[in-house]
Amino acid sequence: MEELAKKITARLDELRCMLQADGGDLEVVAIEGKVVKMKLRGACGGCPHAAMTIKGGLERILREEIDPEITIERVM
Repeated sequence: MEELAKKITARLDELRCMLQADGGDLEVVAIEGKVVKMKLRGACGGCPHAAMTIKGGLERILREEIDPEITIERVM
């Protein structure tokens, strides 16, 4: 599973620039198997579209490119 966590972290690091361009960021709190726990920071933290960013954006990309069973849980 450590290899999976490395792949997830690397891909999320690549995707951070999209959030940073809008004044936000992400923080990976933990990766437990195929569950990624993350916080959204800055402008993304209070954005009404945060759930869509996580599920429709980040989670979808991770599922398509790495593993279809990956889920992202937002932590506050």
